[in-house]
Amino acid sequence: MSLRRLAVRHLVVLCVALSLSAAASAQTGPAPKGAPPGEPERVLQAIEDAFVAVADRVMPSVVNVSVKPRKTESPESGQSPEMEQRFKEFFGPEFFDRFFRRRGPRDEGRAAGSGVIVDRQGYILTNNHVVENAAEIEVRLSDDRKFKATLVGRDPKSDLAVLKIEAPADSLPVAALGNSDTLRVGQWAIAIGNPFGLDRTVTVGIVSATGRTRVGVATYEAFIQTDASINPGNSGGPLLNLRGRVIGINTAIVATGQGIGFSIPINMARDIMAQLIARGRVVRGWLGIVIQDLTDDLAAGFGLSQANGVLVSDVMAGSPAEAAGLKPGDIIVEFAGAAIKDVTDLQKRVAAVEPGRPAGLSVIRDRKPMPLTVKIGEQAAEETLAAAVPKEESLGLTVEPLTAEAAERFSLSARAGVVVTAVAAGSSGAEAGIRPGDAILEVNRQAVIDMAGFRRIMAAVQPGDVVPVYVQRGGGGNEYVVLKAPESQNPRRP
Repeated sequence: MSLRRLAVRHLVVLCVALSLSAAASAQTGPAPKGAPPGEPERVLQAIEDAFVAVADRVMPSVVNVSVKPRKTESPESGQSPEMEQRFKEFFGPEFFDRFFRRRGPRDEGRAAGSGVIVDRQGYILTNNHVVENAAEIEVRLSDDRKFKATLVGRDPKSDLAVLKIEAPADSLPVAALGNSDTLRVGQWAIAIGNPFGLDRTVTVGIVSATGRTRVGVATYEAFIQTDASINPGNSGGPLLNLRGRVIGINTAIVATGQGIGFSIPINMARDIMAQLIARGRVVRGWLGIVIQDLTDDLAAGFGLSQANGVLVSDVMAGSPAEAAGLKPGDIIVEFAGAAIKDVTDLQKRVAAVEPGRPAGLSVIRDRKPMPLTVKIGEQAAEETLAAAVPKEESLGLTVEPLTAEAAERFSLSARAGVVVTAVAAGSSGAEAGIRPGDAILEVNRQAVIDMAGFRRIMAAVQPGDVVPVYVQRGGGGNEYVVLKAPESQNPRRP
C-alpha cells in the first residue's frame, strides 16, 4: 500500500472538516480565476509530504534482525526424543506428523525481527523476545550490508535488548530519539519494520492510548497503544512521530484485535539501553513484598471508604520491607511522596529507585496512617517487587485443625490456623476464592489459632458483613480474600 493511500485513509475526518470549512468560505463568493490552490489541498499536500519525509529520513536506520536460534533437544516437535516416540506410538506416525510436529519457517530455522540504529557507534535497539534464544545474530541494513551483531545486553522484564555492530561511524544512518513523556492521544504515529519478511514496511496510525499496563508482555509495562499496523516481524522496529523522531519500540499486537499494537516508550528504552551498555544488566530497586490491588470490597473489609493504594499480602523474610516494619494487611498509599494507584504503579516506582537509597512509605494499618522509611534493596534477576495476586472465584466451608499431618498433606508452612477441606459450590467461600487445601490464618484482622478460635471469630460475623480473610495457599503464597456473609443466614422457604 502506498504512503499516499495510507495517509488518505487516516485523513477522512480532516478532509471532511476542511471541506466544510471550504464550503463555508465559498459562500462569501467564488475565488477569482487563476487563484492558488485552496487551503484544504495545501494542508493535505503538506501532511503527505511530512509522511514521505519521515519515511525517507528514518527508513535507512531500520534494520532486519535475523537470528539463528540455539539448538534444542527436538527441533521438530519441541518434545524430548523419548516423549516424541511415546506420542508417535500412542497416536500413530501420521497423526503425530500432522498435529504435533513443528513446521519450521522457510528460512531454515532463522527467526526475523526488526531493530533501529540509535547511535553512530553501532548500537541497535530491538526486543528481548527477538534475540533471547539466539546462537547467532545477523543484522542487514537498508543498503543490504550484513553484519554479525554482538548482544550487548537484554532485559526480559521490559522486553528490550541492545545489539552492536562494528562499522565506520560515518556509514551508519541513525534515528533521532524523541520524548515519549510529551505524547498526546490522537497524534500521528508511524511504524516502520519488517513484517512477514517484507523489508522496511511503513504504516500510519495515531497514538490510541499511553501508559497502557497489564498487557501481559513484560513485567514493567507502560505501553503506547497505536492503531498503526504492527505485524509479526515488526518487533523491535521504531514507532515515530510526524517529526521523524522515535517515540517507541514496537513490541506486541493483540492477536484477536485488528488495529491494536503496543510500543515501549522511548524514554524507558533510553534508560534501559544506557544501563545495558554501561553494565550489561538493568539495576532495579526491590522491597520484597507481595501485593495486590485494593478493590472496593477489600477496602470495605478493611474499614476504608475508598480503594486507594495497594494491599500487602505477604512480606518476604530478610527483605527491606521486613526491616522497615511492613506487615501483611498494611495498605500502601504513598511511596516517595507519590500517591500509589495500583500494583503496576508501585512496581514501577520502586524499580526506579537506586538500591541503597531510603524511601518514605505512607501506609494504613488498622485504619490509622503510619509513616515508614525503607532502605531499597537491589532486585535480583529472577525477583520482582510484587505481582497482582490472582483473584479466584468464590464460602460454605468445611475446616479441620491445622495439624502437622494436614500441613504436610497440603504443602503448608503455617503451623497455626485451620485448613479448608471442602468448599460448597456457589457459596460465599467459593465466591471469595477460598479453596480446599487453603489454611485460614486470619479473619477480620484477628489471628486464627485453632478451631475454637475460628468458630468464635466467625460467630461475631453479622449477615451482610464484608470480612477480609487471610489465607495461605497450599504449595505456598499468602493472600487476602474478601468473604461476604449472606444477608440472611437462615434459609428462605418458598
